[in-house]
Amino acid sequence: MIKGCDTMQTIYIFGHKVPDTDSVCASIALSYLKNQQGLKTEPRLLGELNKETKFVLNYFNFPEPKFLNDVKVQLRNMHYNKNAMINEHVSIYTAYRKMIDMSITGIPLIDDDKKLTGYINMKEVSKYLIDGDITKLDTSYQNIIESLNANEVLRFDEEIKGNIIAAAYKSATFLDKVTLKEDDILIVGDRYRIQDYAVSSKIKLVILVNNIFLPEDLLEKARQNKVNVISVPMGTFKVANMVKLCNYVKLLKVVDSPVTFDITDYRDDFVEISSKLGHTNYPVVNKKNICLGMISIIDINNYIKKQVILVDHNQATQSVDGLEEANILEVIDHHNVSTLGTTTPINFRIMPVGSTCTIIYQLYNEAHIEIPSNIAGIMLSAILSDTLIFKSPTTTDMDKIVAEKLAVIANLNIQEYSTKMFKAASSVEGMSIDEMIHSDMKSYNFDNSSLAIGTLVTLDFDEINRRKQDIIESLNHMCSFGNYKIAIFFVTDIIKNGSYIFYNEESKPIIEEAYGIENILEGTYLDGVVSRKKQMLPPLLELDERK
Repeated sequence: MIKGCDTMQTIYIFGHKVPDTDSVCASIALSYLKNQQGLKTEPRLLGELNKETKFVLNYFNFPEPKFLNDVKVQLRNMHYNKNAMINEHVSIYTAYRKMIDMSITGIPLIDDDKKLTGYINMKEVSKYLIDGDITKLDTSYQNIIESLNANEVLRFDEEIKGNIIAAAYKSATFLDKVTLKEDDILIVGDRYRIQDYAVSSKIKLVILVNNIFLPEDLLEKARQNKVNVISVPMGTFKVANMVKLCNYVKLLKVVDSPVTFDITDYRDDFVEISSKLGHTNYPVVNKKNICLGMISIIDINNYIKKQVILVDHNQATQSVDGLEEANILEVIDHHNVSTLGTTTPINFRIMPVGSTCTIIYQLYNEAHIEIPSNIAGIMLSAILSDTLIFKSPTTTDMDKIVAEKLAVIANLNIQEYSTKMFKAASSVEGMSIDEMIHSDMKSYNFDNSSLAIGTLVTLDFDEINRRKQDIIESLNHMCSFGNYKIAIFFVTDIIKNGSYIFYNEESKPIIEEAYGIENILEGTYLDGVVSRKKQMLPPLLELDERK
């Protein structure tokens, strides 16, 4: 088990930004292994697949892994308040109590479909308590029952809307001075004559204070006249003060279009925007405006990092965007160690072999987990690809031994299968210049700037050479308008076991010095040079160190 790993959280396993067969197949093979060990992982891509890798996945019936845009912390990874929302049709009192119980100063309002309709805070509630109209009621029967802790006596209407009147006069005075209408709501005690007047007038609602009962004859009359009746445990004064809190909360002066954040928004953006606006709370929504809760400024440091495992690279510039915000659990690689840093110790497995999948084969053995035939097939493909069918100087005896064992499991003939794979990968028909150059390009630091090395394996060099000038112009453009000092494109012929070199014109003196070639020309053939890691890159890095 990986130290510090949350087995319930999905772990993303991926290679570098320019996916090749080794990085993609290593991600898939390692993901299968980790899942067999009880983890929840997914292989992911950081870029477009090349022809070779597409051939391999199709050959062994693997779906293309999903694209991973970044691993930055999003609001979905933060511990925001998922219960902080309330239906716009609840009472003001209910909304107030929920804010008090949750120790929050504001709350989003939602409709019956959970879509955001507004936002209220304690300021609006306080203002309403002081300045609100105490003579109007617009709410539901149920809200009145719940807010006043009342007992249902008679219910005919679900919606209660009307004018609030308290029977404060003596009975004779009340009967003489007050004209009751059908939309009136009367607060009354045990005054028979006023009660009779109310139900006879067919008013909207009678609120009986101090839990008194309506006499049977008046109860029957109220039933016949369809007068709503409730009984409350409190006195007239308290009911008169509280009844306005039974109103729908949406009737407050709500913010109809509050500032919101989408669940997919980044934490950094939330921090920046909220610091400018100065608000305390913000509703969290999804793309359909469904409210998911509320996030506060105090939540910014309460989040879960995304968990990742890196394969076939250990350099941050080659990895996913936002890597510094993620929790790196493990690195499986066969390249030189870079400056990648972690906050805690991790499993860091680097071996000087030709393919990452050679290392992953060892991991299967150590875990005593059987390799399925289709997994064996893609792992073999990765080894054949990265070692150029064992012709690359990065090839080790272990690569050859592992490849033979994987071929047996996958029931493949190495020579026959590798011919199919490289034939599928080598065609440049229909490819643009940029597609060719960038299909397998990696960036490195060089002389306070950047160095880019792209590689392409093809059996059709004549087509490449026919478009030589376009290639050179594209490399020049990279350096003129990008942060590159050097841009090189190697075209490898695995049959001849060598590569043709193209470069941006201004880097010619550097290339001549690095590779020890006088008067080098665009498209020069370098016999035996097939490995970026051991042959193409090192002379340039050594030159940079000498300067």
